[in-house]
Amino acid sequence: MNPRKMDALVALGALVAIVPGTYANLSWTGPFERPLDPLGLTLITVAALSLAFRRTAPLAAGIVAAACGVVYYAAHYPGVFAAAPALASIYTLAVLGRRRAAIWLAVALAGAVYGLMALSPADPAAGNSMTLLSGWLVAMVVAGEVIRGRRAYLRAVEQRAEEAERTREEAALRRAGEERLWIAQELHDSLTHSISVVNVQAALAMELLERHPERVREALAAIKESGHEAMRELRSTLGVLRHPEEVETGLSELPRLVSRAEGAGLRVAHTVSGDPYALPPAVDRAAYRIAQEALTNVLRHAGAAAVTVAVEYDPSMVVLRVENDGEPGPVPGPGMSPGMGLIGMRERAVAVGGSLTAGPGEGGGFAVRAELPVRVAA
Repeated sequence: MNPRKMDALVALGALVAIVPGTYANLSWTGPFERPLDPLGLTLITVAALSLAFRRTAPLAAGIVAAACGVVYYAAHYPGVFAAAPALASIYTLAVLGRRRAAIWLAVALAGAVYGLMALSPADPAAGNSMTLLSGWLVAMVVAGEVIRGRRAYLRAVEQRAEEAERTREEAALRRAGEERLWIAQELHDSLTHSISVVNVQAALAMELLERHPERVREALAAIKESGHEAMRELRSTLGVLRHPEEVETGLSELPRLVSRAEGAGLRVAHTVSGDPYALPPAVDRAAYRIAQEALTNVLRHAGAAAVTVAVEYDPSMVVLRVENDGEPGPVPGPGMSPGMGLIGMRERAVAVGGSLTAGPGEGGGFAVRAELPVRVAA
């Protein structure tokens, strides 16, 4: 409900409660109290209706309610309910966080009522009445502070819940994006390599078809093997969506990769130095994919070159070198972007906290060097 409408209903409810309550207490009217007349009804009516502005203008509404109550008691009208709207206004000021205004209004109301009681010789029980009023005023301030603190706590809890929900959604979107990127990199590396081998073998088969038809079978067998390997890589990549622990691509597959590259016409020297040890899965997979992409680039750009694939095991890192003596492909110049293969290799190295350099070798050809730490960076 609209707060203004709710405050208007509160004001009407207070008016309906105060007027009948005051008439009900007329039997308790003292000898020095005057009967309730139109002026008295006007005072309690204005005091009650001021609550309609208790949130839009809380201090002004409280002053009006307190002033009407003080004038009501100063005129010796009967009843004890005239101060109720002022108490409600003090409570509202405390709930809204205007503690100082609530305290000052409570002190002003208590002082005025006490002064009236003290100056009236006809009220022998002024002290008891003042104690009761003071208790109500303190209760209104304390209750308002408690409710304000409770509401602030609930708002903080709701905000934390909303922030947590938003954070979960953002994390889910980020994970989904990372998974898409990972799948794209895996498919790019594996399928590009297999397709490059197929292209090379198909070109070789066409060239040998007329001159050496007996060697075409070898090329077709290599094409078939590349197709099987591509299907295996594809199933492995897509299977990670359901069973990520089953992905086993790593340097243990490097001999098979070297064999396929040799079947495509490359002369590959595969060396391992240091004492091999088990690598973290992410590092192991990154090293294999970098070697795969480097060999793919040799097939695409360097032709039938001699390639060296060297793996060096160091206590703190594994170093992978892929060097060839063929004609290097086009190197990006100033303002040009490197190919997606080089970008993918560098991203894989950086993702596990390592580094990658790629460029023309000192003696010609092209060299790729990746340094991958054994401990994956967070």
